[in-house]
Amino acid sequence: MSKNDKSVYFNTPQRLTQLIGANTTVIVAGRRTGKTDSIASPFVLRNMQRMPGSTGGIVVPTFKHGLTNTLPGLFAAWKRWGFINGIHYVVGRRPPKSFAKPIIEPSDYEHVISFYNGSCAIIISQDRPGSSNSLTLSWILVDEAKFVDYERLKDETLPANGGIKSHFGHHSCNHSMMILSDMPQTQKGSWFLHYEDKMDKELIATIEGTVYEIWRTKERIRALNAKGVAVPPYLKSYLRRLDTNLNKMRSVAVYYKEYSSIENLQLLGENYIKQMKRDLTPKTFQTSILCQRIGIAKDGFYSSMKESHKYNASDFAYLDSLGYDFNPNLLDCRADADVNPHAPICIGMDYNANINWIVAGQPNGRRLNIIKSFYVKFERKIPALIEEFCRYYANHQNKTVVYYYDTTALGANYAVNEQDFHWVVCHEFERHGWQVEDVYLGNPMRHDEKYLLINQGFAGKQRLMPFFNRQNNDDLILAVQSAGVTRGRNGFRKDKGGEKLAETEEDLLQHRTDGTDAFDTLYIGCEKFPHREIMPYTSSGVL
Repeated sequence: MSKNDKSVYFNTPQRLTQLIGANTTVIVAGRRTGKTDSIASPFVLRNMQRMPGSTGGIVVPTFKHGLTNTLPGLFAAWKRWGFINGIHYVVGRRPPKSFAKPIIEPSDYEHVISFYNGSCAIIISQDRPGSSNSLTLSWILVDEAKFVDYERLKDETLPANGGIKSHFGHHSCNHSMMILSDMPQTQKGSWFLHYEDKMDKELIATIEGTVYEIWRTKERIRALNAKGVAVPPYLKSYLRRLDTNLNKMRSVAVYYKEYSSIENLQLLGENYIKQMKRDLTPKTFQTSILCQRIGIAKDGFYSSMKESHKYNASDFAYLDSLGYDFNPNLLDCRADADVNPHAPICIGMDYNANINWIVAGQPNGRRLNIIKSFYVKFERKIPALIEEFCRYYANHQNKTVVYYYDTTALGANYAVNEQDFHWVVCHEFERHGWQVEDVYLGNPMRHDEKYLLINQGFAGKQRLMPFFNRQNNDDLILAVQSAGVTRGRNGFRKDKGGEKLAETEEDLLQHRTDGTDAFDTLYIGCEKFPHREIMPYTSSGVL
């Protein structure tokens, strides 16, 4: 190997996926197994290189996810392999005249990756209506598939993946599809698991054997060349026949594989696995790290909450203005399309020695949009929590918070030094230039009453129905979905048994019930003590 050669390391899942090269590939793998970096990146690069002038689609659940997760991972891997942004490809703008033209030129290049050989990859975000309309695609990459709406994918995007057979019909990668995800925790997010039943294991084994035979034959040819011996014609013919057969098998193959994060232990190290076991809830560790299938819980304290109670809300005009090379700190409230900038922000809080929460929302007609949640842990207390809130909403025009609180905020100070929670909250908001309109709820609502009220809210039987901004409430949503129930003399009760315990290897503070209590306070306040009528709002302004 010369000094200029660079070795590239691929772990077992990454190597096998590339070597098998099936037309349809579904990889369900734990966190940090390198799905984007060394499975998706080679897939996209291969298709764009082997089918010059083709058009592919990169499907992401939300534009914000593509901007912050998928695309940076692709570009970082390409850069390591010598493909430079601005030289070999450009993003979000018309390519230079030195680039070859695509066979089907996009109507605009705002959300397009253009390669030097005329190949294009269109970024298709499901929260952006019409992003896959009128496309003719030669391949599709579906990232974070557990968050992708399969009905929309099936109706809008998959029909576009017909390829251009006159140009690329002889390629096994034409009309190809790669689906990547970690193990889903919901039934709706499990749509891609059925591909396991579509995989022909004998065909995959034959592909593996053919790949090995091609390698063995090439080694024989290299050995003969090294000795200066003429390579027999039958050996070259045999190699061509193997390549042809491999291409045919790949073109019809479905490859499904599940991997745990431990597959990448050589790079991650044991400490990462131990840390994830410590930081994640058992359910999340089981699915996101060990990649194990679990049953979907159908009961809990918030049993009426459904997948339809989550939504995406990105301000595409603002996100587009950031371009594809931006500072992540610019992702503040300006990126959220569900916030009415002219209305106050309602908040509920929970106070604990080890974790403190703010859950923020805005009523909009009969909806209560949970627009974002915040928490701080351990030595970071309420002042730091409110500072995070105020920094995120620094561009919010109405600097008013409607602070709902009950007796748990009065006369206690285990999260602060001298004053009770209510005083500190009001003081900190005012110190940051916000006006506080505090609304006292009295004693906390009994658990059985709260259970009935909030589940009726989810069922549409109260004035307000809660909806969660999926991108801004990851930990809160998991906590709500995981909250259990116990039965007492007063009926249903939220299971808060582990709330005061020290953080252990089996659950993380932010996935316990503290955050759900802050959500409860916000919902009860907005439902039972409406501050005032707030005009219904859309991303285009007040209706």
